[in-house]
Amino acid sequence: MKLLRHLHKAPLRVLRLQRRKSMIRIRFSMVRLKIALAQEKDETRQMLRIYQHYVTGDVSKTDLARANAQLADVLRATGLGIFAVLPFAPITIPIIVKLGRKLGIEVLPSAFTPQGKRRAARIHRMRRTARSRPSSLMSDHASAGTDKEP
Repeated sequence: MKLLRHLHKAPLRVLRLQRRKSMIRIRFSMVRLKIALAQEKDETRQMLRIYQHYVTGDVSKTDLARANAQLADVLRATGLGIFAVLPFAPITIPIIVKLGRKLGIEVLPSAFTPQGKRRAARIHRMRRTARSRPSSLMSDHASAGTDKEP
């Protein structure tokens, strides 16, 4: 405290400002968590609706793929929930996330990843499927052209 008094003319004001700054940071983190959880809830509801329509047989393949991706997110969140109840969770969960990213495995659900990373991952997936599609489409078109009768 003596060092703080020596450096600042108003040490109590500095302490109050630091406390206020940390409270604002905590509130902002809680708002981001609330938004991410609300997004996961909406996506999970859509997933369940798609699976209900799948039972009746009127669902497209893209909707089914989106529902399967959301199911994977739900399973990721469940896996992290197990670690949340263990002791030292504030230490173990960040370690698991960092280790997963180093190994190329995304441990967090998609709602908890930043928008830029999510968009980059979506673009990467689209490029990867686009690379595999033309060859299969070309072979389908080639075989379709030879099967035609004049």
